[in-house]
Amino acid sequence: MLVWLLIIAGVVILDQASKLLVMHGLGLDEVGESIPIIENVFHFTHVRNTGAAFGMLGGENQRWIFIIISIIGILALIVYLWKFRPKSKWACAALSMVIGGGLGNMIDRCFRVGLVHGEERHYVFDFLDFCAFPNLWKWTFNVADAFVCVGAAILMVWCICSFIEETKAEKQKKLATVDEVDAKDSADDNGDEKDCV
Repeated sequence: MLVWLLIIAGVVILDQASKLLVMHGLGLDEVGESIPIIENVFHFTHVRNTGAAFGMLGGENQRWIFIIISIIGILALIVYLWKFRPKSKWACAALSMVIGGGLGNMIDRCFRVGLVHGEERHYVFDFLDFCAFPNLWKWTFNVADAFVCVGAAILMVWCICSFIEETKAEKQKKLATVDEVDAKDSADDNGDEKDCV
């Protein structure tokens, strides 16, 4: 469990440190301000997100909904990781990534306050801006969002692979049962023939 706790803590630290570095270290203080890392492909852009991941469903009244849902989700994942720990290290690492990302954004949502559209609001600081395909991808995100998405993708792949493995195991078990029954029937038939002789 210590490894998974270290992954969770590492994700939170990486997320919060990256936000501090970009906002204060690179001087990206103003909303909408952008620093090109690769011109017209990838920028650090200051976005104050009052909604869910990637800026969806913004609004100060909905902040409490996100906080409550985040707390419930994070606690459920922690309990699952602690009590029913999957045998797969990939699944445990993925759960840890999702938990860490959720905590990183919840810290922002609870404690980061600033002007958003002329009002003092709590927000999540997003800054990773892939702007190469503005018609395809228009969202700005942060390190926590990235860990949540990568962790969720790993979990999805793990679930699919587990389902396939379980299905194969069940088929093999059924085949083995059928072979056992056939062997028993064959042995019984041979015994009946000997009785007749």
